[in-house]
Amino acid sequence: MTGLRLDGIKTLLCLGAHSDDIEIGCGATIRKLTREQPAMAVWWIVLTATGRRRAEAKRSARAFLRDAGRSQVIIRQFRNGYFPFEGTAIKDFFERLKSRVKPDLVFTHFRDDRHQDHRLVSDLTWNTFRDHLIWEYEIPKYDGDLASPNLFVPLSRTLAKEKAETLCRFFPTQRNKHWFAADTFLALMRLRGMECCAEYAEAFYVRKIIWTP
Repeated sequence: MTGLRLDGIKTLLCLGAHSDDIEIGCGATIRKLTREQPAMAVWWIVLTATGRRRAEAKRSARAFLRDAGRSQVIIRQFRNGYFPFEGTAIKDFFERLKSRVKPDLVFTHFRDDRHQDHRLVSDLTWNTFRDHLIWEYEIPKYDGDLASPNLFVPLSRTLAKEKAETLCRFFPTQRNKHWFAADTFLALMRLRGMECCAEYAEAFYVRKIIWTP
């Protein structure tokens, strides 16, 4: 298995449809990157969160970004579950975002995610940031749409547990969901760790990458 170094990542863009998506999909990787490169600037974009969910999103973003050199958290209120029908407004938001941030690495949803909001965010990411390094993260769900990722970020047991516990602490509105539990998040990270000869890992789908020696 070949390793990839990310020393040149100075600006990170994280895109999530809902208030806990970024944390579930790549929260531990963000913690690892910002710890190892404390000058990193992070743009954290949540496209729908209102009321208590909005407050949760803000508190969680602060926790996951506490080691970032600079951070910008943007939370919008597009209609949850209706993203394909609000596509024009969301596309306009992406175009404005493109003029504000020049990311070295973009985290977004898996293109084949069965949730319609997630899928639209992934499509618009590729439409908007065509010449950027994009990692698509995965979110476990009832639909059973997990696939075979091709990039892995090994994690320590401490960091994996921190991610799982932080998610459960900062999103009390989600505790009524049968799957929203620390053991779910740890189980997926343990599985991905097994696939890359590590104890824990987060995994991503990378469709295009150019090697520059």
